[in-house]
Amino acid sequence: MDRRKSILEAAERSFSMFGYKASTVDQIAKIANVGKGTIYTFFANKEELFSEIITNLVKETKIAASKAIKEDRPFYENLHYALYEVIEFRKTHQLAVKLSQEVKEMNTSPVTDALQRIEKAVLSFVQRELDKAIEKGEIKDCPTDIVAFMMVKLYLALIFDWERDNPAIQKEKMLEVLEMFVMDGLRREI
Repeated sequence: MDRRKSILEAAERSFSMFGYKASTVDQIAKIANVGKGTIYTFFANKEELFSEIITNLVKETKIAASKAIKEDRPFYENLHYALYEVIEFRKTHQLAVKLSQEVKEMNTSPVTDALQRIEKAVLSFVQRELDKAIEKGEIKDCPTDIVAFMMVKLYLALIFDWERDNPAIQKEKMLEVLEMFVMDGLRREI
């Protein structure tokens, strides 16, 4: 087996179980069943190892969003399903969940930075989709960076904040809300 890959998998397991702050290179070496020195042949330190894992998590997040896009659906439905998948991925991916908990409880700087990297990737994805929709004439011209930010924050609020005190909103209901509050304002006049 590829030792580098084994180390990355062990590190992801450690970060998922114990968080970034509580994970150590010794612990990761033990999980990977390698010597601590072997880790240092591939990674300079825990931070570099964590950075690569976050890079992979960003890729997985983009894949989740891209898989939700279907050419035969209207733009707003595609964007809805892509955002919904990204947020569901974030809610269910063990590492993402643990990192979110760590930020809330300890505000660990590298973890905060990592979650911001993921959010920037999602914002960039949404902005590109908005730009494509403008080019195709599906929506009117708008400041796509601001609209992307608003849409992502709307979804995060409806899923994480709303669900603290209310029953979960079904996917179809969220689509209805997206269409009513966001897409009707973006819809191109015919």
